[in-house]
Amino acid sequence: MASNSRNLSSLLGTDTKIATDDISGVQVGIGFYVNEAALPADNNVLGAKAYAEAEATLHFWNGATWNALAVTEYEVASDVRIFQGSISGYASGGTPGPTGTSNIIDKFSFVSDGNATDVGDLTVARGYIGAGASSVVSGYSSGGHNPLSNVIDKFPFAADGNATDVGDLPTAKRLAAGQSSTVSGYVSGGAWPIVNTIDKFPFAVDANATEVGNLTVARCTAAGQSSTESGYTSGGNGLPHPAKFNTIDKFSFAADGTATDVGDLTAVKNGLAGTSSDVSGYAAGGQAPAITVIDKFPFASDGNATDVGDLTIGRYAAGGQSSTVSGYTSGGRFGGTVIDKFPFASDGNATDVGDLTVIGRYYAAGQQV
Repeated sequence: MASNSRNLSSLLGTDTKIATDDISGVQVGIGFYVNEAALPADNNVLGAKAYAEAEATLHFWNGATWNALAVTEYEVASDVRIFQGSISGYASGGTPGPTGTSNIIDKFSFVSDGNATDVGDLTVARGYIGAGASSVVSGYSSGGHNPLSNVIDKFPFAADGNATDVGDLPTAKRLAAGQSSTVSGYVSGGAWPIVNTIDKFPFAVDANATEVGNLTVARCTAAGQSSTESGYTSGGNGLPHPAKFNTIDKFSFAADGTATDVGDLTAVKNGLAGTSSDVSGYAAGGQAPAITVIDKFPFASDGNATDVGDLTIGRYAAGGQSSTVSGYTSGGRFGGTVIDKFPFASDGNATDVGDLTVIGRYYAAGQQV
């Protein structure tokens, strides 16, 4: 575990290491910013820390300016989990009805239960997305339909606002699964035609995605989960259409390559909502037909999923969001506007904690901060 001591001698005029937990009257939380130019120039509290994502540098406010710390002066935990949030969950795009598409970016609180609010728009209304990713500062929605799209949209977490088009997938597709490492977003599988490709795009700079590997079987409508080391793609449907799968695939974040089959869900099903705790992946709901089951599988060792609870209503094609303590399932076919929440600390059923802004919205992309 990273130490809570930092060498602050050059900043606070001491010649010893000071435990930040023992500093009185200063701010010790870390703020995340897209680059060094985005660091706030005023209204900073003595002791505030800021991480510049593009330059991968940590800065300390000494009362007048930001001082960049040398690598030897701080430790960054190796298990930073940007696939979980502590503030808000988002549902972007999706299909609000049998033929319509949506550009809405909904936001709801992780701190207190409640309804979502419309905080912005994607660049183009599109449905059948599913592939959501999150960096420390931005949410991403990739692909979609009506028309079939290759667009990678990005929207800010720091302030409510519209998305911008920041890149393209190698090919247009819909119904893909999304995963997030600390530095990259991933888009796995998708249709039409149904593919097995794993695409990757960087968070540090706006750029197109590149194909970096393959799933073990071509499929769409699968759930995406992320650990600190690997991306997971679970369930889905493929060929011969409409075949359904129970396969849990795993691929490495550290090195590009082909996924491996590491386990099975409790049943063959598609249209699942993926969420992630620090130790487990979850696949909630699904179509076999519309079901309430919440499946859980381990990250520490390869293995099958177990049924650990139920959603409040049977649904498929819902969005998935992850806080540090709970999994969320929002909207979906037959799910109305319901936002369900279930605990990570213990197996159990979900509770209805709020509503999205549009009824009947499904295959939206899920993000969190």
